[in-house]
Amino acid sequence: MTKVPAYATRGPTEPLSPFTIERRDPRPDDVVIDVLYCGICHSDIHQARDEWNNSSYPMVPGHEIVGRVVEVGRDVTRLRPGDKVGVGCFVDSCLECGPCKRDLEQFCEEGAAFTYNGTEMDRKTPTFGGYSTRIVVRDHFVLRVPESLDPAGAAPLLCAGITTFSPLSAAKTKRGDRVAVVGLGGLGHMAVKIASSMGAEVTVLSTSRAKEADARRLGATAFELTREEGAFQRLAGRFDLVIDSVSAPHDYNAYLRTLRPLGTMVLLGIPPAPIPLDATALILGNRRLVGSNIGGVAETQAMLDYCGEHGIVSDVEVIPAQEINAAYERVLRGDVRYRFVVDVSSLAK
Repeated sequence: MTKVPAYATRGPTEPLSPFTIERRDPRPDDVVIDVLYCGICHSDIHQARDEWNNSSYPMVPGHEIVGRVVEVGRDVTRLRPGDKVGVGCFVDSCLECGPCKRDLEQFCEEGAAFTYNGTEMDRKTPTFGGYSTRIVVRDHFVLRVPESLDPAGAAPLLCAGITTFSPLSAAKTKRGDRVAVVGLGGLGHMAVKIASSMGAEVTVLSTSRAKEADARRLGATAFELTREEGAFQRLAGRFDLVIDSVSAPHDYNAYLRTLRPLGTMVLLGIPPAPIPLDATALILGNRRLVGSNIGGVAETQAMLDYCGEHGIVSDVEVIPAQEINAAYERVLRGDVRYRFVVDVSSLAK
């Protein structure tokens, strides 16, 4: 066991503060990674504050991790010290069940081992995330990060990137497709970047005109303020795909009617309460409403390779660990363009 510095919360109302955790000695199939950067995901806040009623403490959040390999177990052949790598939302699974064999490890029937606020596959040992200087992860779940990508900007790709790449890839998004992105935040800005790189005509649907300049800079060809009178009437039947990244309550039916016949609306955000659904918004036009989660290991690697080829990273504000609590409050106010990333070297200071 090796003791390493971390930032943790001891309870739902406690701030994050310096903490020491133990990382296991590498097993034959393990990779030891010195963490360089770790993104702050809104789900870190939900779990740190027990807003999903499943938190255990002490908790070290962080599942958007980029670092360098410092050691590998004797059975690891595809990685070596010095490689730039990433770790996403989960660090292990059974690898034997149906979903695992279909490269859907996130849906492991035994229950995947999530990067933090979970347990190892033994269901006893707690997992601690990337707000720490080192992490030890089973080889299969370590991803190669292209050297061409800025490591800080690449960190949010491990969650926000794959969460938006997955539905765009499933829809086989291509040149000429009309894609709407609802909400321009941590997820939405990645959806705009990736969809536009695929050749789609991207429209950002927002409640704030203040985001228009950013939307166009990120690759959107159009911007619509949904609070304007008649906005949804103008948008009726326009899009092939709607990527909805918003977790606040809003009217799904209005956005469904912006789809062309056979169009698809993909939900990425989770509102705090169920939202009523009008069946006619689906049936009249054979429209589809689907949800999408993170991707499996293979798809996440494909996303990283794609982003490396196209030079795509997240727009980030890099902060020291000592500013994590303030960053959480700024996330809740929407005061970030568009992802906070922790410089993990600050943990040693």
